[in-house]
Amino acid sequence: MQRDKLSSDALSRKKEFKKKASRLRNLNESKLDRFIHAKHEEAFRSIDCLACANCCKTAGPRLREIDIERIAKHLKISTSEAHSKYTKIDEDGDLVMKTLPCPFLGSDNYCSIYIVRPKACREYPHTDRKNQKSLLSLHIKNTEFCPAVYHIFDDIK
Repeated sequence: MQRDKLSSDALSRKKEFKKKASRLRNLNESKLDRFIHAKHEEAFRSIDCLACANCCKTAGPRLREIDIERIAKHLKISTSEAHSKYTKIDEDGDLVMKTLPCPFLGSDNYCSIYIVRPKACREYPHTDRKNQKSLLSLHIKNTEFCPAVYHIFDDIK
């Protein structure tokens, strides 16, 4: 699904998706995790991240200092140079990439630092992590960017 259409569709269905998330909150933690993990597996059987890369184009990750240190080492530059070239503090006080799309995203949608990519990138879209109950609000937001998360919420009856 094209980025603009995905975002538009997700926004128009936000109220519906919030209702679904509210119902999911009533499940016990382990049942909810199993349910979302199964939906995650199903979604990624048909979705190719390399064909999309919306996350890298529109939703920069929250970075940790250790992420920047790993990236700097990989690029053979100092941590302070990595900070000045690639990071900024956003309006929420979070350390994020200075620019979007991500400066490490190639025209082929491959990540040039994939081997040392930030933790938030490795875990995105977070639908296969434990403690899904705490992530439901984030998932609703991610329906705007990630076709897999959109598919998961679209598929919930």
